[in-house]
Order: sequence, then C-alpha cells, then structure tokens
Amino acid sequence: MSTQASPFDAAVEAVRSGDDPTEHARRLYAQLTDEERLGLLDGDTPFWEGMAEMFLEGYNLRPIVQGQVERLGVPGVRFVDGPRGCVAGQGTAFPVSMARGATWDVALEERVGDAIGQEIRAMGGNFFGGVCINLPRHPAWGRAQETYGDDSYHLGELGAALTRGTQRWVMACAKHYALNSMENARFTVDVTADEATLHEVYLPHFKRVVDEGVAAIMSAYNSVNGQWCGQNEYLLTEVLRDLWGWDGITVSDFIWGLRDAVASLHAGLDLEEPFAQQRARDLPAALADGRTSWDLVERAGVRLLAAQLRSYAARTPQAPGVSVMADDEHRALAREVAARAMVLLKNDPVGEAPVLPLDPSTTRIAVIGRLATAPNMGDKGSSDVRAPSHVTPVDGIRAAYPDADVVLVTDDDPAAAAEAAHAADVAIVVTGFDHVDEGEYVGSDTMTNPDLLALFPPAPEGNPLASERNVVMTGGEVMGGDRASLTLRPVDEEIIRAVAAANPRTVVAVVAAGTVLMERWRHDVPAVVMMWYAGMEGGHALADVLRGAANPSGRLPFAIPTSSEHLPSFDRDATAITYDRYHGQRLLDRLGVEPAYPHGFGLAYTTYAVEDAAAGPVLDGRTTVTAHVANTGARDGHHVVQVYGRRAESAGETALVGFAAVAVAAGERAEVEVPVSLTPLGRWNGDTRQIDLPDVPVVLEVGAHAHDAGAVLVHLPATT
Repeated sequence: MSTQASPFDAAVEAVRSGDDPTEHARRLYAQLTDEERLGLLDGDTPFWEGMAEMFLEGYNLRPIVQGQVERLGVPGVRFVDGPRGCVAGQGTAFPVSMARGATWDVALEERVGDAIGQEIRAMGGNFFGGVCINLPRHPAWGRAQETYGDDSYHLGELGAALTRGTQRWVMACAKHYALNSMENARFTVDVTADEATLHEVYLPHFKRVVDEGVAAIMSAYNSVNGQWCGQNEYLLTEVLRDLWGWDGITVSDFIWGLRDAVASLHAGLDLEEPFAQQRARDLPAALADGRTSWDLVERAGVRLLAAQLRSYAARTPQAPGVSVMADDEHRALAREVAARAMVLLKNDPVGEAPVLPLDPSTTRIAVIGRLATAPNMGDKGSSDVRAPSHVTPVDGIRAAYPDADVVLVTDDDPAAAAEAAHAADVAIVVTGFDHVDEGEYVGSDTMTNPDLLALFPPAPEGNPLASERNVVMTGGEVMGGDRASLTLRPVDEEIIRAVAAANPRTVVAVVAAGTVLMERWRHDVPAVVMMWYAGMEGGHALADVLRGAANPSGRLPFAIPTSSEHLPSFDRDATAITYDRYHGQRLLDRLGVEPAYPHGFGLAYTTYAVEDAAAGPVLDGRTTVTAHVANTGARDGHHVVQVYGRRAESAGETALVGFAAVAVAAGERAEVEVPVSLTPLGRWNGDTRQIDLPDVPVVLEVGAHAHDAGAVLVHLPATT
C-alpha cells in the first residue's frame, strides 16, 4: 500500500507551514478535469437517489458529501446539520439554541461547540451546518428554538462562541442569510428592508461571525428586496465580499435554496446543497452557449478548495473515536447547560419562604401535564438529534426524590389534576409546546407548489419517490411551522388555574422556544420556570433547579410582553412583508408599555448587586466595563451582568451593548470584565457604507436586565 501523501494532503501541510491556502487551492483546481470542476459546485449524490434516502431512510444519517475528488484526496464538504447537536449518528442532544442563549455564557457555548465538533468528526463529517443566528422578529416564528434570542449583539456573540468551539474540529456554517424569521412562508415570502435596517438590525450578527472567521455562510430560502437569497448578489457579494472582506464559502439551503443555477453562480453562491440538482442539470449547457463562464466556476471552486485547506490545516489533527458520541462527559455538559439555561421568572413566598427550591424532605409530589412524560427535545426537522436516550421531567423528579410519592396526571383533565394537587406537598405543572406546535415545516403546499417542483430534475424510472412522492412527502403527520398562538392551549391554562386553586405551592414549568403570553394565569401561581426544550438530560436538569442543586442563572434572551398587540405584525402566510428596526424590547420602549418580563430578566435563589462599575478607554467603538458583583445571599451562583447603552439625550430606547456571566460564591464579591461595543448605538451611513458610532455622550446602564432600576450608570463622552 502506498503511503505517499495525496495532493490535497500535501497542500494541507504547506498551508499549515504558512503558505497561502488560495494559491494551493488554485494549484489543485488546475489538476481537475472539467467534470471534476463542476462537481465541486454541488452535491455528489444524484438528486432523486438523495431524496429517496432523505425521505425514506432518514435525514442526514451520515455526512452528506459535496465536491469530493477522490483521485486528488480532496474530501469535499461533508455536511452534518445542527444546531442542537450532531444530527448524524446518535449524538448528544443539547438544549436548543434559545435555551443556550438564555445562559448568556459565551464560554459555556464554546464548550458546547467543542463537543458538537468532536462528535461530527467522529462521524466522519467536516462541516457543521448549525450556527443558526437568525433574528426572530416575532416569537411565533416556528424555528425560533434554533437561534439564541432577538438581539443582534447577543446573537453575534453566542454565534461567534459556537463557531470557535466547533472550528477546532470542523468547518462551521452560519445560517440562514438573511432575514429568515418566518417558517410557513419561507419559500414564497419577499422581505423588504431598507439598507439602514439591514445593517443596523439584521446583518450585524452575521458580520460578527464573519469577523470570527466562520468558514461558511448558508443563504436563506426567502427573497430579500426582490431577489432570492441564494442568488442575491447584494447579500452574497456586495456585503460579504466587498464590504466585509470575507473569504469563506457560501452555500445554499437544501433543495429549494436557489431558483436559477446561472444566476446563483453569477451572484456569488459557491455551493448548491445537498445533491446534484439544478447546477448539474443546467450549468453544462449554460457554459456551452455562453450564459455563464468557466471563470465563475473557477472562482467558486477555488474558494471551496481553499476553505477545506484552511480548516484541515488548523483543526485538531486527531479525530475522536465514535465512543465520544453522547458519552458521559457530553451528557454531563448537556445537563449543566440545561440547568444553567432555565429562567426562574417568579418565586413568591408561600408562608415563610419562597416555593423554590423545594424542601429536601418533600414526600408527596404531583407532576401534571401531557409534557411531563414527553421526550420533547425540540422539533423533528433538520435539527433533530437522534440521542440514544432521554430524561423526561417526571423521570428527573423521581430520580431526585426516590423516596417520595410522585403522582402523575397527564390527561387533559383539570379536575383530576386538581385532585392530585390537593393531596400533594407541591404540584409541578409541565406545560407548553412540542414539535407539532412549532418547528421546521415542509407541508403538502411545499410539495405541490409548481415553482418548487420545477427545480427538480426529471425523476428516473424505478426511483421510489417517482411514484410515491405524494404519499411520502405529504401524507405524514403535519407538524411544526409557525405558532398559531402565543398562549398555552385553553385546557392547559384551565389546568394551571385548577391546580393553583387546589395547592398554593404550585410550580409551572414552561416548555417552549420563545415568548409565551401568561397574563391569564401567571398571577395565580407562585412559581414559574422557563424550561425550554432542554435536551436529552432535561428532566434531570429541571429537578436540579427545583430542588436547589442548581441555582437558577438563566436570563430571558427576549422580553415577554403582556399582549400580542405589543409585537410586530405577523402573517405566517404572507408573500410580502416589510421589516423595520422595531421589535422586542426596542418596540416595547417605543410604545411606552411595560412588559410582563423585560429583556434579560431572571431570578435566582440568591440575590446579587452590582456595587460599582467603570469603563476603560473607548477604542474603535469598543471598551471594557469593569464591575464588582456581590452575592448577598446564602447560595453560590452565576450572575449575568448586562450593559445597556443609550444616547444621553434619549431616556427611553436602549440597546444591549455588552454582557458577561460570572460565578459568585455566597457572601462573596467578584470582579467581572464586560466587553462592550457601541456599534449597536450607531447609525448606518449610506455614503461611507459603514456604521457611524454615536457622536454624542452615551449612558451605560450596568445591571441585571433592560431598564433595571438598580443599574449602575456609567457615562461615556462623545466618540468623535
């Protein structure tokens, strides 16, 4: 057997020694045949063969290979999806991204990224398609669970952390670029936004991961300002390449991610994912008749080769074995993250003490709700991780209280729930949503849309989907999509009120991806925990929080309003919509209304105080705020110091400009350094094509959430 290194391996070694990856990519490209050059630009699996595997066997069971050239040793892009873990194989199902966003802990998210990267490498992947940083303009968005929150600065920092962690092992891909925050209409809607709104609100988080060195950007399905994102030259070339100077690769979303092979190549899309589809069908003829050129094929091909060289030269050399998949260390991390993510929204006293944490001697516990026994780790679309096991809420509670009498009521029966609650020391209602209520959506309307079906090449005889397509793709369970309601089911609200009336020590654990309007019941219960879709160890983590083994440290990555009237308009069937800069806490500020819970809110089993804060010098719009945090209670915990900025002349609208999580022991005081960026307070300058930093004095509010009355104020002079 020959031990001679392949041309690709030799190029990797040269890049590792300091050579230019683009130059070596050009040398590799020059050795390819025309067929191999075109093969770099799309998937290696024939379209209908890939579709049959995806719909009949299962999605992404193994890495999806795109652009492999075996004779030169070029591995190609070997795609594995996310973001809640490694979709291929049986990986660790971490809490969904929105839950991880609630930790506000970039170091913790980087650890999650490292674990996911290890598992992808163990499965033979080299590309993680799971740095999802879309901004959920409205909480009804079905895939809100896949992103971190509704603030651009927060999104960018968490996305950069996941990028750092995964890219020790594989290439990372940020998605879906751009303005993707509607699910049911994602294949049809045109989103209009002016340039200032784009660059101030909807693009800064993508720029942040670009600055972090993310390997790839995936375009969205929707169109922006009249151009489909997969062939939108403004987004793919003018912004990414010309304005931001990025040298990574652009890839389409799957199957319906572009509408014209030639237009996508001209616009700057490098890779059509995941199969040999439109480009394989259309580019040879377009090259022959001059509608496109080999120069553009080379541009994309060299980028794809250079990205692989950069990654292979920089990544951890030795791949982990498959034993790393959902191993004890990764399970423990999933449990830690889930506990850190849970947000204690309410914890009123009943008698002499708050309801939570539960008394260790609790002997009778009523666990109520249809979700108490559900795995419920998130939606069943492309982000679904096939974890080898899961811990439900009732499993976790029983494990934490092995000697207690745990009574379970899962029926939608308020009377039975109240009866069980009345006989218990404490009643725990597990309520919220599941994969049927929210998540990724591909429905019968998708598979019968003639515009989308026209993107498919002719189906060959004998392919199982050629005759069974309608049954396979449209006959299953309808699930996911944008939420139809922001409130719980009426029966769930009835159960909560009945249980609270029967037992004053009632705790409500809410499973959801985003805002749940709680006005019809939150005043009737003493304790509310935002549990999220908490991953494979979620039941244990919930019990850790309820019994006080974990001190709640999650903080809302969005605001919860008191009414849907305080949210932007939302039509999940829209074909056109205009986005402006106002949503979430910023919209509440503009309307002058109080939320149920402000952006960044969360309680703990201890109390914290920011005792002082000072800012260092401002350089290029960045500074560091140093603060001292006192834990004035009796339990160790983590606090999240949040910095909101406002122009000195404005008392209302603020923007998140910095945050940091810090561990503080009971009765102790800790110093924390908070990186701060003034860019969120800036304004887009269309002439210079950049963000102008504030030219007026700025006030920083250093506290625990937006508009915290106890925040310490730090005054900064004008930057210009």
